[in-house]
Amino acid sequence: MPASPFEKAVLPHLNAAYNLARWLTRNDHDAEDVVQDAYLRALRFFGGFRGDDGRAWLLAIVRNTCYDFLRSHRPQELTEAFDEEVHTTVDNDQSPETVLIRRADQAMVRRAVETLPLPLREVIILRELEGLSYKEIADASGIKIGTVMSRLARARARLQQLLGSDAPREIGG
Repeated sequence: MPASPFEKAVLPHLNAAYNLARWLTRNDHDAEDVVQDAYLRALRFFGGFRGDDGRAWLLAIVRNTCYDFLRSHRPQELTEAFDEEVHTTVDNDQSPETVLIRRADQAMVRRAVETLPLPLREVIILRELEGLSYKEIADASGIKIGTVMSRLARARARLQQLLGSDAPREIGG
């Protein structure tokens, strides 16, 4: 059976949806619930989808679903910083020393990103990890492109301040 227009437009972006939800909720189970709710919303409102960029459209829905979830389950999360150990996978082709250094750098960057206020964390994840353009971030977040640029600049400056001059160059690892 051929894929439906909905499946073609949004199912390829399941990993991006989960990634954004995970970074915003900071919890695997909550992210799964949010993504499920977001896909149900996307299916319900798919008739209103106009355009060819299902990814940005879906990530806007995921973002809004995350904010709804946080407002109802953890309202303090919208203003408080949170720190969580993040597990990384090991590449067996690297020396143990390289693996430990890389793991420490990744954990340090992830902790720094997680301390960012939610609006800054959101734009840095959408840009640096999901690769969205400034316009796509503006559309997904419901803010102006200038606001996207200023939030990205503030997020990057805050990360540089938190990580110091020896900051690793990549966020996602």
